[in-house]
Order: sequence, then structure tokens, then C-alpha cells
Amino acid sequence: MTTASPAENVPGGWSSEQPYSYAPISAYGVIGDLRTAALVGLNGSIDWCCLPEFGSPSTFAAILDTERGGRFRIAPVEPHTSEQRYLPATNVLVTAFHDRSGTLELCDFMPIAQDGKRPGYAEIHRQLKCTRGQIDVAVTFSPRFNYGVQPAHLIVRRDGLLATDDDREAVALAAPPDLWWQIGQDGASAQLRLVAGESVWFVFRYDDDEVLPVTAYKSAERLAQTVAFWDSWVTTIKYEGRHRAIVERSALTLKLLCYEPTGAIIAAPTTSLPEEIGGQRNWDYRYTWLRDASFTLDALQGLGRDEEASAFISFLRRIMRKATDSHLQIMYGVDGGRELPERTLPHLSGYRDSAPVRVGNGAVNQLQLDVYGEVLDMAYRWSRTTPIGEGTWWSLSRLVDWIAVHWTEPDSGIWEVRATEEHYVMSKVMCWVALDRGVKMAREFELPADLHRWEAARDAVWTQVMERGWSEKRHSFVQFYGTEALDAANLIIPMVGFLPPDHERVKGTIAAILRDLSSDDRELIYRYRNDDGLPGEEGVFSICTFWMAQALVLSGDEEQGERIFCRMLKNANHLGLYSEELEQATGAFAGNFPQGLTHIALINCALALAAVGRG
Repeated sequence: MTTASPAENVPGGWSSEQPYSYAPISAYGVIGDLRTAALVGLNGSIDWCCLPEFGSPSTFAAILDTERGGRFRIAPVEPHTSEQRYLPATNVLVTAFHDRSGTLELCDFMPIAQDGKRPGYAEIHRQLKCTRGQIDVAVTFSPRFNYGVQPAHLIVRRDGLLATDDDREAVALAAPPDLWWQIGQDGASAQLRLVAGESVWFVFRYDDDEVLPVTAYKSAERLAQTVAFWDSWVTTIKYEGRHRAIVERSALTLKLLCYEPTGAIIAAPTTSLPEEIGGQRNWDYRYTWLRDASFTLDALQGLGRDEEASAFISFLRRIMRKATDSHLQIMYGVDGGRELPERTLPHLSGYRDSAPVRVGNGAVNQLQLDVYGEVLDMAYRWSRTTPIGEGTWWSLSRLVDWIAVHWTEPDSGIWEVRATEEHYVMSKVMCWVALDRGVKMAREFELPADLHRWEAARDAVWTQVMERGWSEKRHSFVQFYGTEALDAANLIIPMVGFLPPDHERVKGTIAAILRDLSSDDRELIYRYRNDDGLPGEEGVFSICTFWMAQALVLSGDEEQGERIFCRMLKNANHLGLYSEELEQATGAFAGNFPQGLTHIALINCALALAAVGRG
């Protein structure tokens, strides 16, 4: 390795003054350590990372403001092309760069020990390896603490860089020796040259004010441990269908959203990636929605993974012990925290100037009755392989008792509509699920319960939905009582057993949604089309499209269901990852990324196709 002084910059190549532009949301991969995650772009830049936890303030946030957010970029000096891949069966990311003189591989990972725990500090290890010719590499290190409020104070140390702020928050960057660092207003920059066969490491470490020689961090050993952890986890996945690779990648992505210390599961590792460029539908998804977490666990359990469900049940018991009554919030912090106040960050311009940037989430105070059904459905599936202890049943039965009383109330629904509350059909269906699963667990395992009251409430919910949630005019279940508007969330009706998949009303609902909530080519599905009280538009919802594919498969139309499923597979990014939505006209990603719900729906549809294939 040779180092390059600023005087050796290639004319027209990279320089620290070159402005950055926003990459497509799809141009990123994700790495993580089961406590937090980072987005790494095809351009070699870490543009999003919150430390030390998912919900912490960001240290790198260039994806939300390319000038103020902060980044850590490693890439060739000269114009180049690049591609990304994961090491097989892992979340270790490799970005390969090609310029006219050589090829460079950048390997990024966050260490995980064999027991699934973070080994001490939060770290990002970045290995550079020249595999052909020679290549000049530019390094930009620009951490910005607390969502980019202010630049870090950078200090050159013998073995790298130290970055601090006024509150003494610190990060250390261990680097190859003898780099010539330039410190400027936008951070630190350096260059080096590698020839074929040479490799070097950079190690970024959070909350450490000591910069050790890069060899002290044992990166190669940590890489081997991390690869072994992910490979061991993947070998437990049970799936016998034709889509093993994409199912495996979706499962690995869901695992990245798990918070190991408590068993919580986040919806996505990002905040405020817009549902519409220039729009205001920008939300913070770095929390544990009980709905999303339960769906995640259902998908993982379908693949033979029960460990994550057991950890989440423990998380649920803890938040229930802290509750003053049996009412569940729809979301919690990964530590079980209940206070998630929503605020805007006006100093950040937002992704492609899509302000506001929000942290926290005001929907935490909404009533969403469906979460009881998702939690109890997940618990029932979990109970098939794990005995229900007295403490667990105390928590679960309280939820069933609560919903037996409160199911008649209006709520804000699965889509968290910030207008008036309504009697959403999907919410009522999931109330039925909560009562049904409570009854089943009590009967099958001879657990104490007020079965007469639970069964009476369950039957009353079913009757009311069939009477008030159905529209003869639309020949479909509707979004809420008293409207003719449709809702793709009702596609889950056959999936949860409310009605058989071949029931006339199920088929009518599928046909109506295909007709009225689909894109122009009738293949991609919007969640709804009616006014929800918020300005702006949104794209087609990836989860709803996978739901449509699964509903078609279950109802007997396997050919159309598989066609839609396979088309959606083509809408994944280069790594098999999905955001929340797709722009209908272009297929561009919109919304937070990677989105757990989309990967859940993909897995469930793949499992349905595999089951049909087995007869």
C-alpha cells in the first residue's frame, strides 16, 4: 500500500470539495449487529447509522441531508462502476468497484459473536482489497452527531482519527498507518493506493476515545465469527419451495431488525424516507410495532424459527408488567419505553428535499384494535411448540379479556389514519382472531379463562363483520362500516381463518381489490385510494401486492398468484431488499428501507406457494 498526498489527486477525479447527490433508496445494502444497522450505498458510502441503538440519534445521516447529515465513504478516485452482493448466507456486504486501472472490493460488516451478542463497542469493520491491477482510493470520514446538528471535532491520531462533540460523545476510526489526513469543514479525507493482492482495514468504533492500531481490533477474526453466526442461523431455516434464495435473504433481513438485548423487533431501521418525493408522509419506523413484530415472528415461525418468538414473548411480558391496565400501545421503544414523542428536525432538508424529517412517532397514542389479534395469533402459533407458563398466560389472557370488552370501539386502523376513528373491518377481523386464539389456547392447554364470555364476544364480532362490513354493491368487504371504500388489508381475511379461502365473499373481495385498488396493469396494489386526511399521494404498497398474490394462491388461482409474486420479486433491489412502497410509474423505492412488513409478506406468500405445490 502507498499513500497519496493531496497533490496527487487525479484531475477530474474525486476531491473533498465534490458535491454529493442523493442515491436512489434502492442503491443501498444494510448491515447490522442486532442492536443497530447501517445503510451502505453502491458508492461505498455509509449514509445512515444510528448509534449505539436503532432508536439513537444518527451519527451518519447523509441520506436525509447530503450536506449536513454526515457520511463515511470509501471508493475509487477515478470514475468507476460498482456492484454489491452479500457473502452467501450472511449479512456481510461486499461492494466491488471497477475503474480503468483495477478492481477493488470493499467488505462491510458489524461484528456479532457466536452467541448473537455484540462484542463490546458498536463497530463497523471495512476491509479494502485490490483484486486486479492497482487502484487509487479516496476516504471521506464525516461523522455528525445528534442527527447532524453540528460537525464533529476531528483530531488526527497516530493510528487514525478521533471525533468528538461538545457533549463528549466520541467515535474512533482506526486506519492504515501513515495516511495523510486532510481536515476540513466537511470532515477528514485521505487517499491511498493499493495493488493487486494488497488489503487494508478501517475500523469505526462508537463511544471510544482511544484509537488503537487497526491490527488490535482483530478484524479478520471478527469477520470469521460474524460469518459463522449468520451461516449457523440460516441453516435452521426450513423451506422446501423453489424460491430459497429470496426467502433466505428476506429472513436474514428480518433477523437484522431484531433487537437482541430485549427480544424487540423494529419495523425498519430508518426514519423519514418519504412515501412521495417532496411530500409530508415521512415517518419514523425505528420502533417496535406489536403488529409488525408479530407478523415477523409468524413468518420466521413458518420457516421453523421459534427462538425469536420466545424472546419477543419475554419482551411482551415485561411491557405488560409495567402497564397500568391491559391496554396495549401499538408500539414501544426497543427497551420497552412507552414515550415516543414526535418532533421534526428542521435543520435537515430530508431525502431529496422531502421535509419534514421526523423522529419519534405520534401514532403511539392511537388505538389500533388489530394489534391484539396479531399478538395472540403469534402466541398461539408459538404455543404449538413451547409450553405456556403461568406468567405468560396471565399476560395473554389479560389481552383477551380486554378485547372482549372493547372490540365494539372505533379505532385508527392498521394504516394509522390520522383523521377520525372508524370501525375498520380489518380491525374487527383481528378482534375476532384475538378472541378465537384465546379460546383455542385455553381449551387445548386447559388454561383458566372466562370461555363463555370470550366465545360469545367472538361470535358477536363475526356476525357484525358479516353484516356491517360487507357491501353488496361492491361485492366486497369494505374499509370501515358505512363506507363503500375498499382496503387491501382485508386480503388477510382468509389468511387468519375468518373465512375459508374459497368463500364467495373472499373471492369477491379479491376481485374488487384487483379491479379498484390495482395499478394500471392490474398487478400492483394500493392499500386504499380514498382520502385519509393527509396531503399528497403514495405509491403502491409492496406488502399489499404480496398479500394479493397469497390470497389468490389460497383461493385457488395459483397461476395468477404466482405471476404476481414473481413480478414482485423483480421489483427487489440488486440485493433482494425492499422498501415500503414502489412508485407506480417507475418502480422506484419509496418509504423506509428495508421494510420488515414487505419481507414478511414475501416469505408468507412463498410458503403458501410451496404448500400448494406439495398438495
